[in-house]
Amino acid sequence: MTDLPSLNSLRAFDVAGRRLSFRAAADELGVTQGAVAQHVRQLEADLGIVLFDRVPKGLALTSIGRSYHDRVARAFSDLRSATAQIKPEPGKVTISVTPTFASKWLIPNLPDFSDKHPDIDLRILATEKVSSFHSDGIDLAIRQGNPPFGAALNATLLFAQDVIAVSAPTLVEHAAVPVDATTLAQLPKIHDTHDLWPRVLADLDVVDQSKRGLRLSQTALAVDAAVSGQGVALVSRFLVSADIAAANLLDLGLDFQVDSLDFYLLTLRKRAPNPAIGTVVDWLTSQASE
Repeated sequence: MTDLPSLNSLRAFDVAGRRLSFRAAADELGVTQGAVAQHVRQLEADLGIVLFDRVPKGLALTSIGRSYHDRVARAFSDLRSATAQIKPEPGKVTISVTPTFASKWLIPNLPDFSDKHPDIDLRILATEKVSSFHSDGIDLAIRQGNPPFGAALNATLLFAQDVIAVSAPTLVEHAAVPVDATTLAQLPKIHDTHDLWPRVLADLDVVDQSKRGLRLSQTALAVDAAVSGQGVALVSRFLVSADIAAANLLDLGLDFQVDSLDFYLLTLRKRAPNPAIGTVVDWLTSQASE
């Protein structure tokens, strides 16, 4: 840090450059006008550059001072933003989930959470990437996997993977349910990134005979395509339970033994005190058990 000016000098310069007055900068920083002026003079001496022109009505940035101030102001803004992102805030909880989990389970259940806990600001980070508790500032994460997930994390099972085949009722209106393996082989298939169809068809000892298929990047899209009658999708039961109850989708009644990953709620073993996190954890586990 020896090649950087004093942080206090930079802070004084940042505020003085924004307010164009040592007096106004002093009021904002809670110090004397003389202290601000001294910090700025020290910064100018360290840099060997004049940053301000002293004018009768206050200050004016020199051209090089204006350019330097733009970058110093951005640096302080980045510091404030980074600090706010990781600093615990009572009542705020950030949860990282996949887009499919967010759209097919979490968001449909949020009205219940909001009714029970209106004082908690639940923020959802929906991403396929593995989020970092530290650099991304998250408090909770829900991911598929097999424990252990690391010595620093607690893992609570939310949903065991229970894969079923679903389609729009109109797609199989002339077939008996549960459908047999031969009928399933002839129906159009909807594929997602988990690519479970090859294993399922091999276990049923049939070959895919459908004339068309659809490949999508997310399970949520596969569910939507199934609802619209595009084919049969393989999904975890809890993600489509609401659509089945609403008769948007039909469970085709086949039992699959798919070696797949369960859904876990991840929390830090050592975390900053925030009662709201515990409230969200309790709500998630309660909703999952129901």
